[in-house]
Amino acid sequence: MNYSNLSKIRPKLRTSGNVTGNFGRPKSKVGSSLNELGGDGSIGATQDEYLNRLYYAFDNTTDTKLRQFLYTEIRKIHVQRGTW
Repeated sequence: MNYSNLSKIRPKLRTSGNVTGNFGRPKSKVGSSLNELGGDGSIGATQDEYLNRLYYAFDNTTDTKLRQFLYTEIRKIHVQRGTW
């Protein structure tokens, strides 16, 4: 009878080591690392500035597809505000 060392190997529970779940990489925390960057909190134009740009573009273009897009965007803003 051959004597085997396989019976001496104990299965190890996965209770130690890195917590993985991202295909072998350590789990990442929620959120972006870009949150730490400074800024005053305002990103881009306000809705009023955007609306003024839409009106300006609508008055100065002759392209029908662009005019249709601008009209729908202006209408969305007015419907959202309840002024349409």
